[in-house]
Amino acid sequence: MEIFLILAVIFLAYSNGSNDNFKGVATLLGSGTVNYRNALLYGTFTTFLGSLTSLFLASELVKNFSGKGLLPDQLILDPMFAAAIAGGAGLTVLIATIFGGPISTTHSLVGAMVGAGIASSGMNINLHALVWVFFYPLIASPFLAAAITLLIYFLFRKVRTSQNLGPKSALAITPTHSLRASNKGSAFPHTLPSSLSSTHPEPSVKFIDREMGGIPLRKLLDIGHYLSAGVVSFARGLNDTPKIMGLLLIVPFLSKGEGLMLVAISMALGGLLHSRAVANTMSHRITTMNHGQGMTANLVTGVLVTTASLHGFPVSTTHISVGALLGIGTGTSQINRKVSETILLSWLLTLPVAALLSASLFWLLKI
Repeated sequence: MEIFLILAVIFLAYSNGSNDNFKGVATLLGSGTVNYRNALLYGTFTTFLGSLTSLFLASELVKNFSGKGLLPDQLILDPMFAAAIAGGAGLTVLIATIFGGPISTTHSLVGAMVGAGIASSGMNINLHALVWVFFYPLIASPFLAAAITLLIYFLFRKVRTSQNLGPKSALAITPTHSLRASNKGSAFPHTLPSSLSSTHPEPSVKFIDREMGGIPLRKLLDIGHYLSAGVVSFARGLNDTPKIMGLLLIVPFLSKGEGLMLVAISMALGGLLHSRAVANTMSHRITTMNHGQGMTANLVTGVLVTTASLHGFPVSTTHISVGALLGIGTGTSQINRKVSETILLSWLLTLPVAALLSASLFWLLKI
C-alpha cells in the first residue's frame, strides 16, 4: 500500500504539472512576448527551482497538507487513506486538464481530504480548521488578486498617460509642398513651407522608440515581464510542491528530500507533456493583454503566492493567477465573460467532484 501511495502521489504531481505549470507564463504567450515552446520551457524550469526551494521555506504547508489537525491522527497515518486522497485529487485535476479548465490542485486536495475523511470516519473532521485554514484563503484569494491587480493597473495607466510614458513617442512631421505657378505656359517650381501654402494638410505622425539608459523601453518592458513570469512560476513551485509532498510523510523509507524530488520531477513532466489545452485558455480565452498588463498581473500573482507560501496559507496559484487576469480584463473591458463564468463554475464543482472521487477510491481500496 505504501508503494501504491507513492504511485498515486506521482500521478497527482503529474496532473498538477499538466494543469498548473503554464499558468505562470501564460501572459508571456498571451501578449506575444514569446512562443509556446519557450514559455513552456521557462515556466517548467522556474517551477522546478521553486519546488526545490520549498524544502527550506514551506514547511508549514507540508504539515497542513499532511492532514494533521484536520483529520484524526490514525487516519493520516494510513497509506490507504493518503492514496485515496492523492488519487481522487489527481483524477479531478486531470479531467479538468483534458477540457482545458484551469482548476486548483489545492482545492482538489481539500475536497479529497474531506471526501476520504467522510468515507472512513463519518463526519469526524475538524470543521474549524477546514473553514479557517483552508476555505477562507481559497475563497478570498482570487477576489483579492483581482482587486489589487485592477487597482495597480489603473494607477500604472494614470501615471503613464499623465507623464506620457510608453515604449514609443509620437513625433509630428509637417511636410513641405511644391507650389507651381504658371505664366504663359512656363512652370516655375517653388518649394514653400506648408504654412504658407493655400492648403494645410494634416501633419504626418512618426513613432520613435523611447529609451532609458540607452536601452529601448520596449525591451526593458519585455525583460520585466519575463522576470515577473519567472517569479510566478517559482512561487507556484514553492506553494504546490509541499502540499503534494505532505502525503508522503507517512512513507518510512522515503526522506523529505527524496519525496520532494519525486514530486518536482513528476510536476515537470506533466507540464512538458500535457499543458497545451490549459495554456490556450489562460493565454488567449480569458482576456487579451499587452506586455505591461501581463507584467502587472504577474507581479500581483507572484507577491501574493510567495507571501502565502512563507506564512503557510494554502492559497491556490490558479485562483490568484486567474483572479489577476480577471482584474486586467475588467480594467480593459476585454474580459471574456462566457469563459470566465465557465471557469468559476468549474471551481465550484472541484470540491464535490474531488470528494466523491476520493471517497469512491477509498471504498474500492478498502474492499
